Amino acid sequence: MADPVLVIGGGIGGLTLALSLHQAGIPCKVFEAAPAVKALGVGVNLLPHGMRELTELGLQEKIAAVAVETQELRFYNRYGQFIFREARGRYAGYEWPQLSTHRADLHQILLDETRGRLGADAVVLNKKCISVSEDGKVGFEDGGAAAGSCVIGCDGIHSAVRKQLFPGEGPPGYQGINMWRGTTRMKPFLTGASMATAGWLEVGKLVIYPIRKDLDAQGRQLINWVAEIQSPRNVMQDWNLGGKIEDFYPVFEKWSFDWLDCAAMLRNAEQVLEYPMVDRDPLPYWTKGRITLLGDAAHPMYPRGSNGAGQAILDARALAGCLKRNSNVPGALQDYETARLKAANDLVLMNRANPPDAILREVWKRSGDKPYARIDDVISNAELAAMSESYKRVAGFERDSLARRGSLV
Repeated sequence: MADPVLVIGGGIGGLTLALSLHQAGIPCKVFEAAPAVKALGVGVNLLPHGMRELTELGLQEKIAAVAVETQELRFYNRYGQFIFREARGRYAGYEWPQLSTHRADLHQILLDETRGRLGADAVVLNKKCISVSEDGKVGFEDGGAAAGSCVIGCDGIHSAVRKQLFPGEGPPGYQGINMWRGTTRMKPFLTGASMATAGWLEVGKLVIYPIRKDLDAQGRQLINWVAEIQSPRNVMQDWNLGGKIEDFYPVFEKWSFDWLDCAAMLRNAEQVLEYPMVDRDPLPYWTKGRITLLGDAAHPMYPRGSNGAGQAILDARALAGCLKRNSNVPGALQDYETARLKAANDLVLMNRANPPDAILREVWKRSGDKPYARIDDVISNAELAAMSESYKRVAGFERDSLARRGSLV
């Protein structure tokens, strides 16, 4: 392939695609709209299926050095009572770890590796895409243009490439759940490598996990937390929109459990961001001629199940593999769509209806939002485990299936 693949967007999906194309011997160029690289967002969780792909790119050791290897996922009600626990990653017998890290740390590793392997000019900043054509041409806001073998829209939930394909789609859909995301420096909780989620949306829900370790001589970690409540607020979709503690803290001010003082964690936050829980309806297709979509540009989903980054990584690897195996570029893009569209769309719908935190919803409903003496009086451990395994199958990281499948590239 003489002409480069034009990658629109230099986020996790776009940079993983660039590294995967390079591994496959395919030239590419990444165009990022932002004028400078800045630390964006807070925590990101990399499940074993995503870590398998990053491991095949030779990145596991570097990511692990700045991450916390997640040992377990625990569920609690809003009174701090235990519901369910399952081991995660290598602690659950996977060949690959589950890693929790700061999004900025992951992005910096991907960016450095892309520039190191593909060249310093492989990622071009301040290049905002305003037009694409089916023959592989891109126009930029600064008046510049580029031509390549194909154009891959990796430009997120507000994708300009997607808007070219579906101009009348409108904004993402907000269904009444708002999120505040933040980080707090604090002593480890539970195992020090636990991911915990508590409550339910009608009464407030928290997701909590460490993303950096050993920050100081006291052994403090950087704890990532997400507070979710039902709310009419629908703020701008911007991962760096500042949030205010007072807008959500009253819901959680009495949440002090024997395993964690959640209220103190929120009060002591060093960063708070606000973001509405939004997604988009599944698309009938992603590909038109020499254009296709990837990651949040293709299938933005509710951030439930720690799966957004992982699905973008799977897209990137699958697309690189299809371009490697099929020299007919439009055909390769169709192969990629065939491999990934239904799987990703099914997960968008699963994240709406029955994500992993549906366990919390079920206990909230069956217990009448009241404390209980024994969780077994409310729901069986077998039923809870079945709910978790069902999600893993749809999301593509059921342990045995993941171990059996061949490489995507």
